[in-house]
Amino acid sequence: MDWAQFDRGVYLVNVLGIVYDVRNNLILIGRREQDPHIKELSWCFPGGRPKYGEDLEEGLKREIRTKTGLDVRVNKLIFARAYPERKEFLSLFYECEVIGGELKAGELFVECKWIAPTAVSEYFTTSIHPKIMNYLRAIEKATYP
Repeated sequence: MDWAQFDRGVYLVNVLGIVYDVRNNLILIGRREQDPHIKELSWCFPGGRPKYGEDLEEGLKREIRTKTGLDVRVNKLIFARAYPERKEFLSLFYECEVIGGELKAGELFVECKWIAPTAVSEYFTTSIHPKIMNYLRAIEKATYP
């Protein structure tokens, strides 16, 4: 498709989960190798593109289960981001929590890892929006009983 013909409103939607382990104050990331769409992508939040007609949150749950083996509850939308450098992409970031399953890398992920929320900057090879970093700083500082 020639994206240059559009000046607004046509996107490939990507749903991403910031899967948060409240007890251990960690988030889940996965490592991809040789991403066919974004060459510089390695570590990332689990997620993917929902199917046509599929509820976005249900699509996110399916993508996380397929890539990590985990079942999650989608709690809330955190942030939506369009990319000036790749104007056809729109990413929706959701806060998620694990409710079941067993962690194992699958479909495009060669490794999954729990890390401190702000450690994403040490792993990610692509940009992290400041609003996402602010969210990660806030949950890292939070203490739960």
